[in-house]
Amino acid sequence: MAEKTLKITLVKSPIGAVPKHKRTIEAMGLTKMHKTVTLPDNAATRGQIQQVAYMLKVEEA
Repeated sequence: MAEKTLKITLVKSPIGAVPKHKRTIEAMGLTKMHKTVTLPDNAATRGQIQQVAYMLKVEEA
């Protein structure tokens, strides 16, 4: 069975965001608007998503 993954897309600019949220977005590998990354569906990733959910679109991959 393949490991579950999440497709995460940056849909809101982090320019005016809290500095900690900017660093979280960067740590997830999201560098530009509408860029999509695939990350493993685990507790660490879910925690990052929860922190900056207002800037992301998340889909099960």
